[in-house]
Amino acid sequence: MSQPTISARRIGLILGPGAFALTALTAAPSGMSDVAWLVAGLTVWMAAWWMTEAVPLSVTALLPFVVLPLSGVMTAKATASAYYAPILFLLLGGAFIALAIERTGLHRRLSLAILKTIGSDGGQVRLLLAFMISAAILSMLISNTSTALIMMPMALAVLAGGIATKAGASPKDDTATLETSGLFGALPMGIAFGATIGGLGTIVGSPTNGIAVQLLDDMIGLEISFATWMAYGLPVVLIGVPLAAFIIAKVQRVAAHPFDVASARASIDDASPWSIAEKRLVPIIAITFALWMTRRWVAPYLPENSWTDGTIAVIAALALFLMPDGTREEGKRRPLLKWSEADRAPWGVILMFGGGLALAAGMQQSGLAAWLGEALLPLDAVPLFLMALAIVAMVVLITEFASNVATASAIIPVVASLAAALGLGEDAILIAMPAALAASWGFILPAGTGPNAIAWGTGRLTIGRLVRAGLVLDLIGIVMIVGLVWGMATIAG
Repeated sequence: MSQPTISARRIGLILGPGAFALTALTAAPSGMSDVAWLVAGLTVWMAAWWMTEAVPLSVTALLPFVVLPLSGVMTAKATASAYYAPILFLLLGGAFIALAIERTGLHRRLSLAILKTIGSDGGQVRLLLAFMISAAILSMLISNTSTALIMMPMALAVLAGGIATKAGASPKDDTATLETSGLFGALPMGIAFGATIGGLGTIVGSPTNGIAVQLLDDMIGLEISFATWMAYGLPVVLIGVPLAAFIIAKVQRVAAHPFDVASARASIDDASPWSIAEKRLVPIIAITFALWMTRRWVAPYLPENSWTDGTIAVIAALALFLMPDGTREEGKRRPLLKWSEADRAPWGVILMFGGGLALAAGMQQSGLAAWLGEALLPLDAVPLFLMALAIVAMVVLITEFASNVATASAIIPVVASLAAALGLGEDAILIAMPAALAASWGFILPAGTGPNAIAWGTGRLTIGRLVRAGLVLDLIGIVMIVGLVWGMATIAG
C-alpha cells in the first residue's frame, strides 16, 4: 500500500461519485440489469476512494448501507446484516490475544528466545535471518505493523552494539555509507519484509486474510478454515523468509561490510525472570492454536456450525478477561487483559471488513457478480495455471499502490465470480488462494506497507536498494505463491 498524494486523493474524491453518477444517468450494458449497473458504479466509487484514501478507509465502508437500499438492491435491514460475518469474531479474538501479548511483554521474550536460538552461531546473514524469522513468527500472532514496531528498537540496539570499525573499509567509505550499507540497512529492511511475509501464515496474521476467506465463503461457498489457510500460507512463509533474507543480503552487500556480530548478540541478552502474567498467557495461546488446528475433527461431535474458528477465538478472549495476571490494582485482582486495553482493537478495520462484505452481497443480489463471471468466460481457453499467474501478478501490482485490505475487497469478488463462471468447484482454490495471498505481497515502496514505513523511518534504507530488493521479491513471489498453492493442493488432493 502506497500513501497517496494530495492530488491523488482529490482525483479519487471526484472520480468515485462521478463514476456512480455515470451509471445512474446512462443505460446498462447489454445483458446487465439496471440495479447491477448501479452496483458497478458503487464498486468503482468504493475502489476509487479506497485506493486513493480520499476519505478514511472505514468511512468508505459505510457507502453500501446508504447506496444499496436507495438503489433498490437490498433493504436497509438486509444490507446491515451483510456487514456481519462470523469471522469477525476470529479477527476480534485474535486482536485481543495480540493486545495481551503486547501488554504482558511476552512479545519481547519470544523475540529474544528466537534470536538466541537461531542466531547463536554464524555471521551477519545468520543474524539477519534470525531477526526475520522472529518477525515472521510474531506476525502470525499480531499485526505486521505492531511486529515491526516491536522488533525495530531491538534491531537498532543490535546495530549500536555491533558498530564495525573502518578497518578494511575502502578510503572512499564514509560514516553515511556505513550506516546504510551492509547489515545497517539489511536489518531494518529484513524486519519489514519478515513481518509482512509472516502475516500470510495464519488467518489472524493480517485482516486481508480474513476478508478474502469470508468473501470466498459468501460468494462461492469455498470454506477455508484456520488449519487450511496455514496449510497453504505457512509454506509461503517458510520459503519466503529465507528467500527475502538472501535477496536483502545480496542487495545490501552484507558480506562486504564488517560488523561485530559477537557484540551485537551480547546487546540483546536479557536474563530477567518470567512474570506470572507471561507464564499464564503462554498456555492460553498454545491451547487456542491447538483448538484451531483440530477444529474440523472436533466439530462433528458438537451442534452443527457451532464450533468455529471465531468461537475458539472468543473463548480465548474470555479467558484473558477472567485469568488473573498475579498482580492487584485498587485492591482487586488484575486480569491478563482489561477492557480499557482491549478497546484498542482495530474497530476501524472491522468496519472496513464489513463494508467489503456488504459490497460483495450487493454484487451478488443485483446480478453483477454473475454478469462479471460470464464476461470473463473467454478466459476458459487459458490454462488455469497461467490464469492464476496473471491474477497474482495483477493483484501484486495493485497492492503496491493501494491498501492491501482495499485490494482484497475489490479483487477477490471478481476472482470468485470467475471461478463460479468457469465451474471450478473445489478447484477454485487454485486461483482464489493465490489471489488472497498476493493481496499482502508488496515490498517495493517505502510507504507500501506499515513495516516498510517503519523501516524507512530509521533512516538506514536507501530508495534504490529498497526498490531493487522489493522488485526482485515481488517478481519471484508471483511464481512462488502460485507454485506452492498448486503443490499443496496436489498433495492435499
